[in-house]
Amino acid sequence: MTYHRTSYAVWEITLKCNLACSHCGSRAGNARSKELSTEEALDLVRQMASVGIKEVTLIGGEAFLRPDWLEIAASITSAGMLCGMTTGGYGISLDTAAKMKEAGIRTVSVSIDGLEETHDRLRGRKGSWKYAFKTMSHLKEVGITFGCNTQINRLSAPEFPSIYECIRDAGARAWQVQLTVPMGNAADNAHILLQPYELLDIYPMLARVARRAYAEGVQLQAGNNIGYYGPYERLLRGRGNEHEWSFWQGCGAGLSTLGIEADGAIKGCPSLPTTTYTGGNIRERTLHDIIENTAELRMNLGAGTPEGTKHLWGFCKTCEYAELCRGGCSWTAHVFFDRRGNNPYCHHRALAHAEKGLRERLVPLVKAQGLPFDNGQFKLIVEPIDTPLPEDPLQFSSERIHWSASWEHESQKEKVKS
Repeated sequence: MTYHRTSYAVWEITLKCNLACSHCGSRAGNARSKELSTEEALDLVRQMASVGIKEVTLIGGEAFLRPDWLEIAASITSAGMLCGMTTGGYGISLDTAAKMKEAGIRTVSVSIDGLEETHDRLRGRKGSWKYAFKTMSHLKEVGITFGCNTQINRLSAPEFPSIYECIRDAGARAWQVQLTVPMGNAADNAHILLQPYELLDIYPMLARVARRAYAEGVQLQAGNNIGYYGPYERLLRGRGNEHEWSFWQGCGAGLSTLGIEADGAIKGCPSLPTTTYTGGNIRERTLHDIIENTAELRMNLGAGTPEGTKHLWGFCKTCEYAELCRGGCSWTAHVFFDRRGNNPYCHHRALAHAEKGLRERLVPLVKAQGLPFDNGQFKLIVEPIDTPLPEDPLQFSSERIHWSASWEHESQKEKVKS
């Protein structure tokens, strides 16, 4: 039996949302037309427990906008699985937080995508930043452990050190970061995406913030499209405990993770495009059958064999880390090029090009259709590093990073130590 390979599920229980994020991959807003009924959802909980899922994170849209969400959470807890939740944090009152605690929700991740003006702009609702922090205070009061998650793009990146200080002061104990990629609404807003060559300035910043976060008791967690074999790989992926195995070891879709959409569609990872990567629907097949017998859920089972690198192309096919990395995050590669296997958001890759006096740049080529979890297609340009860049007011560089006075104080302490 191989179905026990999956241990973690991310479950979109509704696509209904009270925010309108310009970087939302699922284009959340309205509920899907045929979302699972309460009976179907509770049956799926039983199926998840039977295939070996140990932890379930409820997401949306906004999960708490589904009327039976606390019943689903309580069922997950009763089945012996750890129940968590990811939320935009707009509308969780103290009373709601208390009910979450009672239902057994153990951990919550609140999305913070910038300082107040940037966050509200990206999230499409004035006041969303203040309410997210109010939500954190409510979670803290009822005793639910919480962290934050942040998407890094040209709008949020300059504010990254200050974002850290805000969430640290709010009491967040963990912070997951990932790069914004062109899926869903973000595919329509390509101007906010980082260019591959800008990673050369992003990663020294991330490393500096990570070191301070770990020292101050906040566990920075690198998302699946962060890093890849640059000089900060073990620092960023080690979560404050660097060791020889703390590095990217390939896409885990269908190996350790499962993605579930509100209408019962099953994918190997919640972020993957629906059309290409759905293995089946629990209204038609059992979860066990979908995991065990569909190609979409078994695409990574060839890891460590020649079969595991057949999908690679472009730079990733020639890379010295190809067999281990297998093209980085499948979601990130696919939404740029409409196929996986060649990931432009790679620190090692940006460094390798820079050593040759080159840089990579991405230009939109085909528009996305406007569906949840959809993508368009980009053209990859490789050019001499001194080629004049198109005029772009959002272009990111280290000079744009906002370091507060506290970071200057930290630098002085480091100088004294050395």
